[in-house]
Amino acid sequence: MSTHALPKHIHILFVVFFIANLMHFIHNAEYIAFYPGLPAWLTREKVYLAWVAGVSIGLAGLMLARTRLKLLGVACVAAYGATGLDGLAHDTLGLCSEHTLATNLTIWFEVLTGVTLLVASSLAITKTLWPRSIRA
Repeated sequence: MSTHALPKHIHILFVVFFIANLMHFIHNAEYIAFYPGLPAWLTREKVYLAWVAGVSIGLAGLMLARTRLKLLGVACVAAYGATGLDGLAHDTLGLCSEHTLATNLTIWFEVLTGVTLLVASSLAITKTLWPRSIRA
């Protein structure tokens, strides 16, 4: 990992996950009445607030990665990617077959891009922490 910025592929994965994550949360918020098994306390506004909280982790990571706290920044970016796994919680409320095609597509787009960002960020951390001689 360079000393000035995150690797380009992590920036690209961040943007792709950001889009997937936003699409999923917009779908959740705007079609909340159609999601099976959601608790009554979960409102459209709370869905958007949850998205802001999650994306804040990722944005903080991008900012920290430009400072002396680079590893903490990359860890925050990895944590942001891990939030994509939250989409799988829909399956605890209703089976995939109970969701619309659009719902399933936004869930799986978010999950797959989130896991990819998580893995890429974790590998960047690993490469930084362990010299090549130890990894070989």
